[in-house]
Amino acid sequence: MKKALITAAVLSVALSGTVSAGTLDTIKSKGFVKCGVTSGVPGFSVPDEQGNWKGLDVDVCRAVAAAALGDASKVKFIPLNAKERFTALASGEIDVLSRVTTWTLTRDTQLGINFAGVNYYDGQGFLVKKELGLNSVKELDGATICVQSGTTTELNMADYFRTHSLQHTPVVFDTNEEAATAFDTGRCDAFTTDLSQAYGLRTRMQDPDSVVALPEVISKEP
Repeated sequence: MKKALITAAVLSVALSGTVSAGTLDTIKSKGFVKCGVTSGVPGFSVPDEQGNWKGLDVDVCRAVAAAALGDASKVKFIPLNAKERFTALASGEIDVLSRVTTWTLTRDTQLGINFAGVNYYDGQGFLVKKELGLNSVKELDGATICVQSGTTTELNMADYFRTHSLQHTPVVFDTNEEAATAFDTGRCDAFTTDLSQAYGLRTRMQDPDSVVALPEVISKEP
């Protein structure tokens, strides 16, 4: 299996990797950091049975709290889906967004936010049921594919299928968890997202061993 390059871009109202003065003053006045995370992606940000958030993105949030306030526990985690994340950041609902989010030129220049840096690189892939016997994404011609709406994932898939003259029907959901569950229960022929998330969500499926990743990685996601 090809090793995936894995991503979760960290965004904040920040300049040159440091939180801007206004944001820092706001954090200090409140006494805690409001940090936007996913609604649940194993390995990146997911609450355990006791409601304690864990994962790479969560640790970044705690690092910000430690740097700004001297206490890594001074964080309030705000779960956000792809549609909500940028609005929440731009409006001040959250101070920092540490969430699986791709850094693009458009997002960096048109949304009124700044990317502080990249903490993971990924690539987009596709999960299918092993019983289908597929060996390539190009065999998904005419397939239904579960995908999260409002993401680069959705756009990358459209570009890839158009480039290769393949037909597909996107079945869109607000969260990757919903998309993965729909695929797992048979609503779609395939599920696509960044491979790091795909493998994390695969662990929650009814029979993870029955699900495989096709070999193509169709994007590079910072």
